[in-house]
Amino acid sequence: MGSSLGLLFRLTTFGESHGGALGGVVEGCPPGLKLDLDAIQAELDRRKPGQSKLTTQRKESDRVTLLSGTVDGVTLGTAIGFTIPNEDQDSRAYSTFADKYRPSHADFTYDARYGVRATAGGGRASARETAARVVGGAIARQVLQHLGGVEVVAWVERVQDLVATVDPATVTTALVDVNDVRCPDVAAAIKMEERIKAVRSEGDSVGGVVRCVARGVPAGLGDPVFDKLEADLGKALLSLPAAKGFESGSGFAGTYLTGLAHNDVFVPDAAKGIATTTNRSGGIQGGISNGMPVEVAVAFKPVATVFREQATVDRNGAAVTLMPRGRHDPCVLPRAVPMVEAMVCLVLVDHWLRWRGQVGSAPAIPIGRGFETR
Repeated sequence: MGSSLGLLFRLTTFGESHGGALGGVVEGCPPGLKLDLDAIQAELDRRKPGQSKLTTQRKESDRVTLLSGTVDGVTLGTAIGFTIPNEDQDSRAYSTFADKYRPSHADFTYDARYGVRATAGGGRASARETAARVVGGAIARQVLQHLGGVEVVAWVERVQDLVATVDPATVTTALVDVNDVRCPDVAAAIKMEERIKAVRSEGDSVGGVVRCVARGVPAGLGDPVFDKLEADLGKALLSLPAAKGFESGSGFAGTYLTGLAHNDVFVPDAAKGIATTTNRSGGIQGGISNGMPVEVAVAFKPVATVFREQATVDRNGAAVTLMPRGRHDPCVLPRAVPMVEAMVCLVLVDHWLRWRGQVGSAPAIPIGRGFETR
């Protein structure tokens, strides 16, 4: 099973939704970094269930425990192992339909692939697995901050047909977290919250789009031709549960323009030396970052679990009906924001380390001296 992401900075996750714990191992984190454990926990708190009326009411503290790779909070350069306990799993909610295939879930496909599956909570296919990704991403974020002050911010751009108007250049985490929807357009957020609550009351669900920007990414990240930066970002983000679409820069909207209208014109820049007047490329050209903000978007489908009776089949192929039970999000988008940020951070730090290793120029942090205090 593909449970690892990254080449030089590598995250491996383990655990099922209703098992004893989730966890992971981060390899390739440079030595000498003073980890901010509170910042790691804060990212987990943004993802955890039960944080608002818009999310599943499963109650998990999601307290992370680091098991290895640090001494007095300082990274050793060795593997960082960690665990997150499952405290409020209730497998009884799944017992009545353990032999039935829930529509649009991974039940049938996991059986087809492995011949056996964890019937409670979806096992590895559950969004609960992403807690470990958020921890790995939080560590990656701190490495990026020390390497060059990279800032990664994601927000809910659209819920169903409700679209926010947001300037990617000015959005901040503080503006994103001002409401439960995690949309910095307050007027749009109010409508989005009303929509999510309405479909929840009907036993239904909705999807939408999360957009993300990474500022401060240097020019030169990305390994053509098969490891282009946007290709690796696409793989990482599409690996998230319920992710069904990926865009880089102008994405599909760019297809409505001509080449002349779409081109990003290069100009002299006092701070960067070279910049572009527009950023329809999303900070990536030829699969390599160009020094402009990296901008991507991820489309998330409506949550597959809806509390309405549906027709399906059992493991024997017999027609049956199914009425789901359990605790589920009516919309994944608010909790997907920190997940998207985590995946972007993981890919960026991996490519930054590849770039430094290949180019051979002096790293931002001198080799052998660890991370300097800034």
